[in-house]
Amino acid sequence: MYVVDLTKIDGDGDFPCPRCGVIISPEDETETIYIILEVKMIEDERFQESDQQLEELVIKCNYCGSTVHITGFTSLLEYHDEKPDPHARIYEKAERTRS
Repeated sequence: MYVVDLTKIDGDGDFPCPRCGVIISPEDETETIYIILEVKMIEDERFQESDQQLEELVIKCNYCGSTVHITGFTSLLEYHDEKPDPHARIYEKAERTRS
């Protein structure tokens, strides 16, 4: 199991799989590179848009089979009004998975 903290990633949300190095991109909707295994939500009254916000995504790399826990969403949401959120596509994909 690996953990990737989005607050420590520069760029547009792409990051290498911690085990095999394949690039995992929030723009990949094909599920060729990875699949979402679990979407973890948190209830927090600080967020005005809804009662629940994305806390963690658990994905599986389809190349090496590693499980990757993606964290840092709540920290990014706290500052989302101050600067554009490069990880917005991850939120969108997680929401589609939950539906």
